[in-house]
Amino acid sequence: MRNVGARIYQKLAEEWLLTLALAATLVLSLMLGRWPRFSADELEVVLLLGLLFASVRGLEQSGLMDRIARRLERGRHVAPKLVFATFVLAALVTNDVALVVVVPLTLGLKTEDRAALVMLEAFAANAGSALTPIGNPQNLYLYWHYGLDALPFVTTIAPFSLGLLAVLLLAALGRPGETAGEARPGVTVRRSALLYLGLLGVLVGVVLRLLPFATAWVVAVVLVVAGRDALARVDYALLATFLAFFALVDQLGRLLAPQLKYVGYVFTAAALTSQLLGNVPAAALLAEFTSRWPALLWGVSVGGFGSLVASFANLIAWRFYLNHEPDPAARQRFTLRFLAYGYLLFALGALLYLLWLRTIGPA
Repeated sequence: MRNVGARIYQKLAEEWLLTLALAATLVLSLMLGRWPRFSADELEVVLLLGLLFASVRGLEQSGLMDRIARRLERGRHVAPKLVFATFVLAALVTNDVALVVVVPLTLGLKTEDRAALVMLEAFAANAGSALTPIGNPQNLYLYWHYGLDALPFVTTIAPFSLGLLAVLLLAALGRPGETAGEARPGVTVRRSALLYLGLLGVLVGVVLRLLPFATAWVVAVVLVVAGRDALARVDYALLATFLAFFALVDQLGRLLAPQLKYVGYVFTAAALTSQLLGNVPAAALLAEFTSRWPALLWGVSVGGFGSLVASFANLIAWRFYLNHEPDPAARQRFTLRFLAYGYLLFALGALLYLLWLRTIGPA
């Protein structure tokens, strides 16, 4: 029994975000005398996220992602190529997958300062994932919640994403050259890559409303029949975390609704809430109180920079580097630099928002 209890405690500690969300939801449920309710939109978002995660995991297993990453480390200008590739991958297959592919490759390079390159990649993942509806969970939620079209969504946030990309590429170009680490064996791309590329394309069509939502259930059946390995590698704890946050948001909405008829300063509220809770729950929470989605989209995108918990991409890159670096002093320096540069980009993002607001008008 002690071993079982220890394992449960360890799992709860590992999934601390899920644990906190469930605990807070339970407390609020007891206070309000009601259990949370999930909307159809929220359940559809979780289903789409799970299917997207499975399709992307299948692509990883097929060797296609590794083949792309290996080619990027060849030749000159390795740093800007890796930063740009992280940006693009984050926009297409989510920021966490982009970092899982690129950061381990980066840690194997021979360079004077791998830490700086890992930071640039983490920031590029945040910037790239902000650009598209499928780049990160909060974008998918806002896109689905407000019933948006792809073009206005992308054009609204493009000044932020592309502006930060330019800054990050300039920083990468100013770095000393990197050379590959130990020789790596060739990667064989399996035929299953075509299947998962096709499934990913279908899901993108569903997200963009080019295909009916019922098509997502067809993808689910195909994955159950032919993609069980990919389904087994989905982070179900992360999906449970999203559900827990939706439940928490439902209870908070009931608690705050009498006081918050209107949420002013949406951008500031979203950016600062992201620093404390992360940009996924910040998006889900504030979407209940405002119709001003451009300000909210900018707020959670800018809010992804700064604290370690502001974005899953920040935590992934930070943990990757700390697991690779045995020196405690180097770990501390990396953490402090990561936070300092992150808040610098947070300030730059806020400035870009003010410039965009002056050009476009109230968001």
